[in-house]
Amino acid sequence: MTFSQYGDYLYLYILLLTSIPAIILGICEKKIKYYGMIATLFMILIIVGINVQFKFLCMFVIWELIIVYGYLYVRKKTDNIIIYRLFLFGSMLPVILNKISPFFNYIIPETKLTVIGFIGISYLNFRVIQIVIEIFDGAIKEIKMSTFLYFVLFFPTLSSGPIDRSRRFEKDLDTEISRSEYINDYLMPGLFKIFQGVLYKFVIALLINTLWYSKIPTDHFTFMRAYQYMISYTLYLFFDFGGYSLFAIGTSYIFGIKAPDNFDKPFISKDMKEFWTRWHISLSRWFGDYIFSRFVISSMRKKRFKKRATAAHVAQMITMITMGFWHGVTWYYILYGVYEGLVLVLTDIYQKKSKFYKSHKKARWFGYVQIFITWHIAGFGMLLFSGYFALLK
Repeated sequence: MTFSQYGDYLYLYILLLTSIPAIILGICEKKIKYYGMIATLFMILIIVGINVQFKFLCMFVIWELIIVYGYLYVRKKTDNIIIYRLFLFGSMLPVILNKISPFFNYIIPETKLTVIGFIGISYLNFRVIQIVIEIFDGAIKEIKMSTFLYFVLFFPTLSSGPIDRSRRFEKDLDTEISRSEYINDYLMPGLFKIFQGVLYKFVIALLINTLWYSKIPTDHFTFMRAYQYMISYTLYLFFDFGGYSLFAIGTSYIFGIKAPDNFDKPFISKDMKEFWTRWHISLSRWFGDYIFSRFVISSMRKKRFKKRATAAHVAQMITMITMGFWHGVTWYYILYGVYEGLVLVLTDIYQKKSKFYKSHKKARWFGYVQIFITWHIAGFGMLLFSGYFALLK
């Protein structure tokens, strides 16, 4: 028997019982990490179960241990870019196989191949990829195996993030926390986030889904149906995934880890660049740091483009299309990535070229107009992401 993480009431009851020893340890000024490691193993069995997914998880862990410790050894001897890219590709291989494995059944239907992967594989893989990149950078020179396993498998953020960074995570692990600090900076904020998550996921998202989103017909297209679907799906996705994220972050706090926030009032964004600093923050920052910024810096060093702005625009397209593929090798996810990339490029061009924007951008009324327009631009992206046009008959 397995449970949907933060989606089943029985799972939440088990989570409550599992959290009590962590709270006692924190209040008693004892290190939580050793209990956290035991709790992580237990909760993985609850979430994943003993099945084919668990076997894939074990294979993933063994493979990534070989990759990380193999590259740690190699990096001390050489910084050869080709070797680095081979190890980087090796670290990415599990998520690549996970994304393409469903197509094997289309190509060879008689194989009836099980999808290669397990719940949360993408998020776990991001953590390992980040480590390999930072080993190449020289930022990571050694890794304690128990810390590596705990970071990659940390159960509160197992299935859907947020995506943490290894050095930040390790710093939290090594922090000595006093009783008052644990209560005021970890326990109380953690509980608040969990209760907020309950409100988001089990009240607001449930009401939106039950009373509105699930009742919109998709048998044929009309503008008003599509518009309602766009608004209701965007709100449902925010409160459902935002609620999950609050559960994950709140639980992390209780276990002494300040996992990064994932949402910050995205619907008050004045443009799409700001939107992506407020929506799924840990994912957008990961893509920004390890794809966008590196491509721009590399392009300027190698003089691929005459202008930095051109490099930034190409990087925005590459970043968002990659994000589309990451969500799934499906046409509407890829189209979503292309759309988001184009929106960011056009936003940048508009803000740099438009005299109207420059002369009115500080006006209060214009700020409200920007919020309204950005809401709908973001909403249409979510409509593409939802697969709505694939549902139409």
